[in-house]
Amino acid sequence: MRGTVPGLISPYPLGLALPAVYQDDRFAQAMLAALDEVAAPIFNTLEDFDSYLDPHLTPADFLDWLSGWVGIAIDESWSIERRRDAVAQAVDLYRLRGTAGGLARQVEIHTGGSVEITENGGTAWSIDPGGDLPGDAAPHLAVRVTVDDPKAIDPARLDALVAAAKPAHVEHRVEILKAGARTSVT
Repeated sequence: MRGTVPGLISPYPLGLALPAVYQDDRFAQAMLAALDEVAAPIFNTLEDFDSYLDPHLTPADFLDWLSGWVGIAIDESWSIERRRDAVAQAVDLYRLRGTAGGLARQVEIHTGGSVEITENGGTAWSIDPGGDLPGDAAPHLAVRVTVDDPKAIDPARLDALVAAAKPAHVEHRVEILKAGARTSVT
């Protein structure tokens, strides 16, 4: 956590900023020296603030705040490296939001598995009017996730993730697979 650091010297001592008449006042200098000890960590943090905004450099306890700032939910049970990677990819994920590729990447980040997405929509063109329309009439989406340990994945949480990331009007189904075994959540 951020806080005072015993013995840390302020890069900008407040006593030096006093008018000349107070430069020799021991009481004023002692009061400002106490404030310097409190302000030193703030100045040092502000000098390195760009490092705090880089998910690969930020302190671990600041990473949770940074994830909230970029709007991505990270799981406390993940390793610190996996959480840093998830926060680093947040901007790219927002660029792909609403696409099958974006949904697949988001599910990959949260599960650590490989993801296959099948959707029924489609587009086509024809020079002859009255041809068959591509896809199905009712939109739907199937998300298949293959992981080493399906029991490590919370199906309800994964289902909620997919529901939040897909278009609201599209029905979906989530399947968690391992070596032919299938767990399905609708």
